[in-house]
This record gives sequence, C-alpha cells and structure tokens, in this order.
Amino acid sequence: MDGTMPSLKVSLGRGWRLGLDTTWMLVKITLPVYVAVSLLGATPVLGWVARACEPLMDLFGLPGEAAMVLVVGNALNLYAAIGAMKALSLTHAQVTILALMLSFSHNLFVETALCRKLGLSIPLVVGVRLLMAVAAGLSLRALLGAA
Repeated sequence: MDGTMPSLKVSLGRGWRLGLDTTWMLVKITLPVYVAVSLLGATPVLGWVARACEPLMDLFGLPGEAAMVLVVGNALNLYAAIGAMKALSLTHAQVTILALMLSFSHNLFVETALCRKLGLSIPLVVGVRLLMAVAAGLSLRALLGAA
C-alpha cells in the first residue's frame, strides 16, 4: 500500500459520521412537518382543507388530506412531503400515487429559481412539471384501480 488510501477504521468513521449527519438533516426536515400535520389533524383545519380539496384529490384516488402532502412537497421538498405522508393514514397505492406525482413536481420554488438562472421559460417549466404530475397521477390511479 502506498499510504494514500485511508485505513478501514478511518473510512468507517467518516462513513458513520456522514450517515449521522444525513440522518440528522432529514429528521430536522421531516419531524417538524410530521408534527405540524399531526397537530392540524387534531384541529378542524385539516378537515376543512380535506373537504375543500376532496373533489380534486378524488380524481387521483386520494383523500382530501393528501392535498397537504402535495402542497408541502411542491413548496418545500420531498423529505417534508414524506413527513406529511407519515402523519396521514394512506394506503400503499395512495402513497405510490403521491410519490409518483411528486417525482415530477417537487421543490418548485428552488428549482424554478435555478431554471430562471439557466434562462429557461419559467411558465413552461412549471407548467410541464405540473402537467406531468397530473398525468402521472391520473394514469397510475387508472392502472391501480380505485386507490
């Protein structure tokens, strides 16, 4: 060995530290959203939002509460959406539909700012991402049947 490669002990230590840092970063994002959505669930607010969004969410085979997941995921990021999903009672099919939709449209504010710096058409980029999310959600709901 030429001495430039770190020892196994050093590599494992770095990996362990990186894993803990990543876990802590995810907990800082998902836990507050989980708590917020859980608290909203204990108030009439989530019920109001759910009833207002139910007709639209029903198109995707989702409960009205799933609108919160889509809003959080589109405004913040996927990890926040995961925290919101965890706070709701969703079926596997519903989680799959939400995950697919959010794979097309997530973190819209940050990613739109990046697109602007690249000189891309913001309405076109956001429109395509949202249309793809809707098309994917409707298609997967049709494939899975009533979620």
